[in-house]
Amino acid sequence: MDKQKIIELIDSNAVKAESVISEKIKIWAEYELFSAYWWLGVALTVVPWVIWFIFRPKYSTDRLLYVGLMVMVFSMTADVLGDQFALWHYRFNVIPILPTYIPWDLTLMPVTIMLILQIKPNSNVYLKALLFALISSYIAEPIFHWLGVYNPKNWRYTYSVMIQFLLFLAANYMLKSRNEFEQIR
Repeated sequence: MDKQKIIELIDSNAVKAESVISEKIKIWAEYELFSAYWWLGVALTVVPWVIWFIFRPKYSTDRLLYVGLMVMVFSMTADVLGDQFALWHYRFNVIPILPTYIPWDLTLMPVTIMLILQIKPNSNVYLKALLFALISSYIAEPIFHWLGVYNPKNWRYTYSVMIQFLLFLAANYMLKSRNEFEQIR
């Protein structure tokens, strides 16, 4: 296939994607924006950060935010991939152009992990990782599914357990292994 034909195919695909995104924004503006689900998403985006800000150990703020940023990047990347490969999708987005659920990726995942990490920091990390993985996979995901926000089209909650477990262990490793920050107490 020649270069011009490839360019035409790519451009045609981009036009289709732009049309779908434009339609998604119209639906969001007309039906989702300022709905109860939208306000729930805004609250889930803001309130956990306020709680974390109040209860965080001030001496470990930088270290915990570093870990939180890593969790955000991983969560958002995984959500984009899951959406693009039709494993799941989200409804009632806070921001319409992202295929992820902002409250989950930028707040609930990182803040929950940061809070759990700072509670009894010397306790068994594998137990904490397992509890986090089980609660997020078998309680949080089903609640969002029941609410209609999350649609696990080709995904089972069980698939998330190992991912959440490893994510927590990676976050713990980053928290405890970095020498540029003061150790968590």
